[in-house]
Amino acid sequence: MATMTNAAANTHASAPTPIKSASGSPQRKKILLTIAALFILAGIAYGVYWTVVARFSEETENAYVQGNVIQVTPQVTGTVAKIHVDDTDVVKAGQRLISLDMADADVAVAQAEAQLAQTVREVRTLYASQAQAGANLALRETELVRAQDDLSRRKTLIGSGAVSGEEIRHAEIAVTAAKAAVAAATEQLASGRALTEGTTVARHPNVQRAAARLQEVILTQSRSTLYAPVGGEIAKRSVQVGQRINPGAPLMAIVPLDQVWVDANFKESQLRDMRIGQPVTLVSDLYGSKVEYHGKVIGLAAGTGSAFALLPAQNATGNWIKVVQRVPVRIALNPKQLAEHPLRVGLSMTARVDMHDQTGAPVGAGGSHAATLAAHSAAADENDAKAKMRIDAIIAANLK
Repeated sequence: MATMTNAAANTHASAPTPIKSASGSPQRKKILLTIAALFILAGIAYGVYWTVVARFSEETENAYVQGNVIQVTPQVTGTVAKIHVDDTDVVKAGQRLISLDMADADVAVAQAEAQLAQTVREVRTLYASQAQAGANLALRETELVRAQDDLSRRKTLIGSGAVSGEEIRHAEIAVTAAKAAVAAATEQLASGRALTEGTTVARHPNVQRAAARLQEVILTQSRSTLYAPVGGEIAKRSVQVGQRINPGAPLMAIVPLDQVWVDANFKESQLRDMRIGQPVTLVSDLYGSKVEYHGKVIGLAAGTGSAFALLPAQNATGNWIKVVQRVPVRIALNPKQLAEHPLRVGLSMTARVDMHDQTGAPVGAGGSHAATLAAHSAAADENDAKAKMRIDAIIAANLK
């Protein structure tokens, strides 16, 4: 009996304790419901965000800073005497960059000045010769009148026998010679007038040609000094002192960093709702997310990047695979922000376009948006004025 009782007790003790069903745990249900609610709220939040914000914006990290890289090239042949700037130097428009050896130019200017002075004196001689030709014509006309009078007197004396026939013939020959002399003097005067009529010594073509030659060599002399056409930062300096340079050879470059822009390479599928004038938010890897640039869309490139590649893709082949193309979208930056946080050409940017505003023209419509980039010409204007003053002084000095 005791044995049976112990066995029953052991059997009862070894029986497994019932485990509660997980689905029946209130705490587990609460956790699952909370997670499900969070997912639902996240989905709703994303839906609202996409509806209000995301579907009206396009973003790309394939964006880079671009700018004008202006080459500094000589206009005359010469030897480099001095280099006044170097890479990374910031220059202003009109600042001196390079000086060439001016010995040859100085000699050419001296020769042209002497030639101008000689030409002025030669033209003065033309005017003096014209006055002399006029006086000579008056003299010949007087001689003709005298010869005609002599002939008339002798003819009246033929009947009295006081004058021989030979004297009459001599008088007639004298009249003929006087007429020929008058004709020659008239032609000489006309020839002189053809060279001087309607002009002055200073405006005479010969003087003007010599003056133009002098102005040309003065211009060549002034071009022996190279000035900065625009303000910016010096880059890619390759010229060295003593180097012999020819016209058109690139010596250095100037990058106007206050006029840079961003080319953002968007996929062609991202351009559907993009419009001119839409605002753009940009972040540079140089400054990080703490610095945001604000710009606007100003245009679209005329073709994809592959279309303007050195070796364009040949798609007319049997093993063609479609590849989504990217098109550069030009974005203008805020000049004030550029001044506060300067950028460099080639830096990476992240661009996000806000496309809520659909009133602008499509990006493919084009239009003029380029700022005028003109070379500084103050130095050239000053040299031209000095050349004219120099020419006038030489002409005036040789008219005395």
